[in-house]
Amino acid sequence: MDIFAPFAGHVRFEVVDGQSVAAGEHLAVVEAVKIEAPVAAPGPGVVRRDAAENFSAVAGGDLLLHLDELPDTRDRTGGAEL
Repeated sequence: MDIFAPFAGHVRFEVVDGQSVAAGEHLAVVEAVKIEAPVAAPGPGVVRRDAAENFSAVAGGDLLLHLDELPDTRDRTGGAEL
């Protein structure tokens, strides 16, 4: 899945190409005039950084990186038997 910048600013990546990430893990931060917006993984995956460069200027909606989706293996039953 593609991950986009939420608004214009400078992007600082917190992950590297090929890194496995969990849902909710921070992938990058977009900074603009005293505002920082963390960009989190919507699901588990493997990072493919081939779009924006670290510390580069981005516009809102610019492609930051691609996340190869992995199956979510978390137990969503809370351990209860069905």
